[in-house]
Amino acid sequence: MAQRKIQFANEEIYHVVVRAVNGTNLFRNNQDYLRMIHDLFEFNDTNPALSIFRTNYRSFKNNTTKQGFVVLTEKPKRKKNLLVEILAFCLMPNHVHLLLKQKQDDGISKFMQKFGGYALYYNKKYTRKGHLFQDKFQAVRVKTDEQLQTVFVYIHTNPVAIIFPGWKENGIKDFKKAQNFIENYRWSSYPDYLERKNFPSVTNRGFLKKVMGEPKNCKSFVNDWLKYKRELADFAKLAIE
Repeated sequence: MAQRKIQFANEEIYHVVVRAVNGTNLFRNNQDYLRMIHDLFEFNDTNPALSIFRTNYRSFKNNTTKQGFVVLTEKPKRKKNLLVEILAFCLMPNHVHLLLKQKQDDGISKFMQKFGGYALYYNKKYTRKGHLFQDKFQAVRVKTDEQLQTVFVYIHTNPVAIIFPGWKENGIKDFKKAQNFIENYRWSSYPDYLERKNFPSVTNRGFLKKVMGEPKNCKSFVNDWLKYKRELADFAKLAIE
């Protein structure tokens, strides 16, 4: 996967999007989504990713839903040397949103190159050949706290399009339905920011929590956007379509 022509700097934050070729569905079932969750965790290391994928499932219950699965990742035998901090993520059917802080020289590029591991898994599983991801991932630098708030909202409201296609242009017919959907959408970091344990080991949430404030503030930012489509600062610059 080739990188976008942008100079990534250590300790800087970037909104990154990687897309499937020709609108291909990256995830056909829960196992595929869980595989990507696993890969986000395992790929974030200067050491080579583990070659064997082991996933255990168990039922879980929390305050918002009575069904679902969690991935149980074995504790690493060695200390990880992180390429990036994953501040937020959202897995969509044909693309992935990431909010990353680079921790190592070329950390973001190396992290994204490792996504080829998911492509190998996917092609083998579905007897498929050829590229799975577009050659270049998209990235934009996030410079201010206001922009961080904007991209936090943008990433975590993306799943609304699954139930209300074209909602950004046409609005939302049922706010409560949209709110409930994204709060219970398992394939993003939003539940963890609401302190509903989902995949807490994938993200580093301390920095964004300081910017966003308490969980109720995270929720308020998101709900205000859903309700009023407020024009948040620099939205057009940070929203990678």
